[in-house]
Amino acid sequence: MINDVQIKEIISHRDQRGFFREVFRDTEEVFTQYNDKFGQFSHSLSHTDVIKAWHGHKTQTQWNYIPIGAAKVVLYDDRPDSSTHKEFMEFFCGENYPPLTYAFPPGVLHGIHVLQGPMHIFYITSGCYDLENDEVRTDYDDNNIGYDWHKKIIT
Repeated sequence: MINDVQIKEIISHRDQRGFFREVFRDTEEVFTQYNDKFGQFSHSLSHTDVIKAWHGHKTQTQWNYIPIGAAKVVLYDDRPDSSTHKEFMEFFCGENYPPLTYAFPPGVLHGIHVLQGPMHIFYITSGCYDLENDEVRTDYDDNNIGYDWHKKIIT
């Protein structure tokens, strides 16, 4: 487990018409832990076998939810002052897994390997997109991180 990462299971209220899920609530610990605000709400779509990594923020917190499709999620702690520095955290999200959200603070990078597409990911950041001052991006196969995205996936 990486320090300061929050994972929240989502409760589904089902009946004959379908279901209702309350995905994000600003009073929950996943938000209040970071004392952050909503800055931007975004939606991204990716296809099967796509790997999107590595992405993070210098100053923002990010909360993610994958309602459609499925992905292996990998988080990497890139914060030099963290007791979990350079550690990975892996888990699965999406339709065939228990519904959950996950949040990660500044300095934690995330990536996804789409197992079932099209995969939709909805996410909230605590600030607005700022390529020059906040975005952290590196290649999925960055040798300094050393994660093997092509290793066998057990689902």
